[in-house]
Amino acid sequence: MTFPEFRARRLRDHPILREMVAETDLSVRHLVQPLFIKEGLKGRRDIASLPGQAQWGLDALAAEAKRIRGAGVPAVLLFGIPSRKDAIGSSATDPKGIVPEAVRVLKAAAPDLAVIADVCLCEYTDHGHCGVLGEVAGRRTVDNDATLERLAETAVVCAAAGADMVAPSDMMDGRVGAIREALDEADFAHVPIMSYAAKYASNFYGPFREAAESPPAFGDRRGYQMDVRNSDEALREVAADLEEGADIILVKPALAYGDIIRRVKDEFRVPVAAYNVSGEVAMVEAAARAGWIERGPVIREILMSLRRAGADILITYWATEFAETMTA
Repeated sequence: MTFPEFRARRLRDHPILREMVAETDLSVRHLVQPLFIKEGLKGRRDIASLPGQAQWGLDALAAEAKRIRGAGVPAVLLFGIPSRKDAIGSSATDPKGIVPEAVRVLKAAAPDLAVIADVCLCEYTDHGHCGVLGEVAGRRTVDNDATLERLAETAVVCAAAGADMVAPSDMMDGRVGAIREALDEADFAHVPIMSYAAKYASNFYGPFREAAESPPAFGDRRGYQMDVRNSDEALREVAADLEEGADIILVKPALAYGDIIRRVKDEFRVPVAAYNVSGEVAMVEAAARAGWIERGPVIREILMSLRRAGADILITYWATEFAETMTA
């Protein structure tokens, strides 16, 4: 059927009908708020490159947890910044470390707020890389297999503190299987894994490095994070992580990777998360401050586009603010 019999505008013109036939919804239930918790910090410290976001001290965390949950956001994703760093990221596996302590504070302040613990060593190592260093063919790099034990132990420590989910973001081969085995052996078989299965070596991470205080001291992370030119490889990574026991698949970044989100959703039909990363947010904030875009509608459009691409979970720094506007 073609024009004039077919008129697409019939269902666009009336606002009620337009709402009735909308294909994609956006709700607070889809949102996750990232949080940066800094050991030894009192109160909050604003992050210059990520407007509206802050590092939080444990003393200020309870009030922020109540605000997040009060807005309707169901979950947070924790990143810890320890006061002590070393070559193997020892603080990551300290049961009294910054993330386990933060989990306990959050659970006491907002018991029904789901707490997801990021599992990686980059914030904890003095070299800023995501694992234990070694050498391959004379090149200094991250030792994949030596890192797995450290990641598994980190995940168990977070689960023991009360984390509802762990999210390995390191991109080591085999880390999902190592973490799943360690959790099961420690009687945490009920704790799910949200795997950063398709995490790209992106240029959109700049502000995060400031927020998490985790820039690499040498080189970059292209030896373990994915090549931005590759798409089929993402499906192989996802398939491997699902085989090892991942429950949710995460794609990072999000805004420039809608094609990857859609391919993963169509191929595997599993829950998919998208991480709306710091550089994506910072660009919008800068353009809005310059008066070049209308901030609120652009934020909504970005989040809606990620839902349309196939993301079930949206990890975004705008989560709480956006939820407050939705429930106002």
